[in-house]
Amino acid sequence: MSPFRTITPNFSASPQISVADVAQAARDGFTAIICNRPDYEDGGQIEAAQIAKACAEHGLSFTHIPISGGIPEEAVPLMREALAASSGPVLAYCRSGTRSTNLWALAEASAGRTPEELVEAGARGGYDLRGLMPLLRSLSQAR
Repeated sequence: MSPFRTITPNFSASPQISVADVAQAARDGFTAIICNRPDYEDGGQIEAAQIAKACAEHGLSFTHIPISGGIPEEAVPLMREALAASSGPVLAYCRSGTRSTNLWALAEASAGRTPEELVEAGARGGYDLRGLMPLLRSLSQAR
């Protein structure tokens, strides 16, 4: 069973993926993978460079936006750029998928999507974004 959780038709999140998961992502129609996990966060974790190599072998673009602790402000436009650069569905991953989904929601709010629709989309994928509501509102209104 795939660890990929569909948030929208163009964005899914996942816990840590393997090289085999990259091949599955390509078969599933993803065109890009974004890693939001810093290397060496956990022992035995697959390094981003290994996933990047597998992405290149399967024709997927790869972006590494490592997040540790809270999401830094500069990560939001980087995520927004990575999402915009994709020619199709994007899979983002971290340890559990939560950081990736949170960063996706912040990037989408900064592009003008409503906080309510982002929270609803996160919930469909099993991620609770309600705690981000004040920041989502702020980003959405700042647009």
